Amino acid sequence: MKPNALTGLALAAMLAAGGAGYWAGHRGLAVGWRDWLGIEGSLAANEPAGTGPIIYYQDPDRKPVYSAQPRQTDDGRPFTAVRASQDVSFEVKPPSEERMAQADPKRVLYYRNPMGLPDTSPVPKKDSMGMDYLPVYEGEGNEDGVIKLSPGRIQRSGVRSEPVRRQNIVQTIHVPGVVQLDERRVSVVTIRADAFVQEVAPITTGDRVTKGTKLARIYSPEISTAGAQFITELNAAARGVPEGGARQRLENLGVPPEVIAEIERSRKVPLTINWSAPRDGIVLERSVSDGMKMTAGGSLFRLADISTIWVLADVPERQLAAVGIGAPATVRLRGRPGSSFEGRVSVIYPEIAEATRTAKVRIEIGNRDGMLLPNMYADVDIGSDDPAPQLAVPDSAVIDSGSRRVVILDLGEGRFEPREVKLGRRGDGRVAITEGVAEGDRVVVSANFLIDAESNLKAALGGFAQPEAKP
Repeated sequence: MKPNALTGLALAAMLAAGGAGYWAGHRGLAVGWRDWLGIEGSLAANEPAGTGPIIYYQDPDRKPVYSAQPRQTDDGRPFTAVRASQDVSFEVKPPSEERMAQADPKRVLYYRNPMGLPDTSPVPKKDSMGMDYLPVYEGEGNEDGVIKLSPGRIQRSGVRSEPVRRQNIVQTIHVPGVVQLDERRVSVVTIRADAFVQEVAPITTGDRVTKGTKLARIYSPEISTAGAQFITELNAAARGVPEGGARQRLENLGVPPEVIAEIERSRKVPLTINWSAPRDGIVLERSVSDGMKMTAGGSLFRLADISTIWVLADVPERQLAAVGIGAPATVRLRGRPGSSFEGRVSVIYPEIAEATRTAKVRIEIGNRDGMLLPNMYADVDIGSDDPAPQLAVPDSAVIDSGSRRVVILDLGEGRFEPREVKLGRRGDGRVAITEGVAEGDRVVVSANFLIDAESNLKAALGGFAQPEAKP
């Protein structure tokens, strides 16, 4: 309030309450109404000229008579124009425009409807649902598609955002598997000539054997005949006659090398021959008994070396592209909780099972202590090779509707923008972004579905609403 205006109001109030007599009697001042008006007029004359638009018109004698339009008194004098800077108000006035510009370089142009409707207001207000109208600042460009939320709504909705970073994404595939024998380490002990089993060693299915262990003692007339011919050729060779093919025939009949060497040393053909294990392993099958007659090609024993074993995992067709040769794998036995084995993918079978739509993936594992046994069930975790760092965001940041993948960018100051992206590999709760965002962009990781729903609503309303009118 202007000091002169306050003085005039105070004196007018005192005169109205009989203060004029008080002043005239006690101060000895013969101040009449005309003189008083002259004093007030001189005070008014000293006031600086008003600025701003004309607010209203007041009686020239400062009487409480006002008019919205220009008018005159009964004696023909015009009412005084009161401008914005001369208006008397007992309310606390807002800071001047200059001070506001210093405090906030952005000037609010108007307030727009929070739901995107073509409704604006020059002053703050709320819509029918109690939502605050959003300020539009000077210098802001066209922000079609940008959602603006008040700080209160952001806090109530639990909106959180994180920056986009470059990271190594290791994708882990969890699949079932079955322990199988290494086909390259399975041996079948056979005889290549008709023979009789003289004696079988006390070895049964499941026993462990080592290379050279005696399995059975057999008699074969065909092998004995070949052995006698071999001795004849050896004796002839001593007289300078070249050897024939008796040695080769013994080898073709599967006679062990140590037996051939013993015949060559002693020049005698043994009546029976000991048949030995060709490798270390366990006995998978025993097909022979004492006194049996074996025909050529008959199987005596079936052995398997289980020092290295296979695990065949069933990988779904949709995840097969993430599996590569040499990828690390961890195998956990269902029958032995707490135990785990490390290996690597060696083969991806080139066939998809029609019934299950899965492919077999072979993992080679060293079988320490022989804990892995054929046909055991296992849980397999197959990881990807260490890829180059990629732009990645948490899985919760991506809204996947099936036809599009969207993230919500946090532009700051309560502004959010949906952005369509292209996705890469997934793993460890994160997903790679191959297109649509840049490193350092902030994406919403919590309550993004609410912002996306509001964005879709705004777009739907904007489809049939009139363009926003700026006051």
